[in-house]
Order: sequence, then C-alpha cells, then structure tokens
Amino acid sequence: MGSGQTKPEILSRLMEETRNHGFMPFQVHRTSTGYIYNRIWAAIKRETLLTLAEGVASPEEIDSIFKDVLKTPKGPCEQMDVVGLDVVLDIEQHYADVRQGIPEEPRALLRKMVAQGKLGVKSGSGFYEYAESSKPVD
Repeated sequence: MGSGQTKPEILSRLMEETRNHGFMPFQVHRTSTGYIYNRIWAAIKRETLLTLAEGVASPEEIDSIFKDVLKTPKGPCEQMDVVGLDVVLDIEQHYADVRQGIPEEPRALLRKMVAQGKLGVKSGSGFYEYAESSKPVD
C-alpha cells in the first residue's frame, strides 16, 4: 500500500520484487482499515460470530459447512481459536471504533468467552476444547 505520495514506478518495482521472492503481491488502490484479505476475513468472522450469538448454528456445524463448501482445512471457529479469542475481540473492537454499523453481538459473545477464560488453543478452551499438548509453550 503506497502512501499517496509513492511514485508509481516504486510500486511497480515492489510488486515485481515481491513476486521474485515467491510471494503473491496485491496492490491496495487506496488507504483502508485492514488489508484486502483481512477485511474479507473480518466479514466472515463477524457473520460467524453473529450466527453463533443468535443460536442459529454450533461451531461444529459452521466449521463443517465452511470446510465442505470452500475445501479449507479449518473453519472460521477453528481459525479464531488458533488466533486467540482475545486477539479476535481486539481486532473486532478496532473495526467497530473506526467504522459505523458494526454489530455489537459478535463482540458481546467474544467478551463473555474471554471473561470465562476461553481464549482458544492457548488456554485449552474456546469454541472447542484442546488437549494440554496442543497449547503453545511460553
């Protein structure tokens, strides 16, 4: 993402060099709160949390549907557990602070879980329960 003052030839060179190092670059065309993938992931995450908060489906059902349809190794609840529900809450709060219309229910669900010590893999419990061996070493 350029600064608005970044010369086009610099952006082109960075895109080329990034590809040369085996990465797939994407150019953000204007300043944004969150990178392209992060914004799309935020919407998936938020709708997942809203679906859970409304009691529409369980984490297992949501993850199963997601993995079956999109052929991903983990569903959104599993991914949030890996990231850490406290971190997910901080990210969601940031989006709510800078954007209008972000629903409260997903953050309320996360606050409740975090208050109960359910942080995901790192605490042994989140949307799922984890064996002691899956917790990261400090």
